[in-house]
Amino acid sequence: MNPANLPFDSEAMLQGLRGWVECESPTWDAGAVDRMLDIAARDMAIMGASIERIAGRQGFGGCVRARGPGIFDMKGGNYLTLEAIRQLARAAFTTPLPVTVLFTPDEEVGTPSTRDIIEAEAARNKYVLVPEPGRPNNGVVTGRYAIARFNLEATGKPSHAGATLSSGRSAIREMAHQIVAIDGMTTEDCTFSVGIVHGGQWVNCVATTCTGEALSMAKRQADLDRGVERMLALSGTANGVAFKVTRGVTRPVWEPDAGTMALYEKARGAAKQMGLELPHGSAGGGSDGNFTGAMGIPTLDGLGVRGADAHTLNEHIEVDSLAERGRLMAGLLATLE
Repeated sequence: MNPANLPFDSEAMLQGLRGWVECESPTWDAGAVDRMLDIAARDMAIMGASIERIAGRQGFGGCVRARGPGIFDMKGGNYLTLEAIRQLARAAFTTPLPVTVLFTPDEEVGTPSTRDIIEAEAARNKYVLVPEPGRPNNGVVTGRYAIARFNLEATGKPSHAGATLSSGRSAIREMAHQIVAIDGMTTEDCTFSVGIVHGGQWVNCVATTCTGEALSMAKRQADLDRGVERMLALSGTANGVAFKVTRGVTRPVWEPDAGTMALYEKARGAAKQMGLELPHGSAGGGSDGNFTGAMGIPTLDGLGVRGADAHTLNEHIEVDSLAERGRLMAGLLATLE
């Protein structure tokens, strides 16, 4: 059987994907995530997969582990993976290796509650295929940068913002200074950004608390480690205002090794049979592939759909890539051994 001949239909896949996309599932809404997992579990069960539900932890939704033969980031990739397995099952094709599909609820916020589940599942398998969005050049991902998240907290002194302004110490003002300082730490080797800020309670009161979250990213682990030290060193008290930095979740650097490159060559060969080029490279932005790649398990990422504008109201996919990438995924599942 040639997986390239399987009857993938982008328009039909788009209609199936529509139900997934219309089920809004923001990470922090555990109930909504679980409703999305209900749909994924239903679709997998219809194909004959055995379904295991894993209860959510730390306030996140649950997980679905299915064993069997955002539209762009990354429901499209998840759905085409399901379609690849569906097509193989319809063709009565038995894959050389058992296949496990793991849906998790918290990848977008750093995988704080499911990293151990992912690593344990990966350790039981020979390869890891990650349907994160494909690269703009139709490429795939063979490595990812190291990432660290930080929690920021400024604590000041209250006062009336009109009558006794000078006696107060504004936590918001301190946070603003620190944001400028953090942004200014960015170099070509290590980037820093603050993406979330919350502060104040009443407009006529000098703010006593202000919190935020920051992100640092580096191509090399050593550069990120130095960046972490610089961030933690910002903690301290000055002019009556305390500023505290604590380290949040971290994704280790994933650098391509021989196993990952051998897996990539198999994918490149499958793509070539389909008449497609398949470039590769390392990428910024984290995925759960950081964990499995860092474990030394051959990992290939970016196998999902092509598209653009992830995390925006204009997020979209190239519809033709549904079938194209579905065939590639099916080809890998059918030949990896």
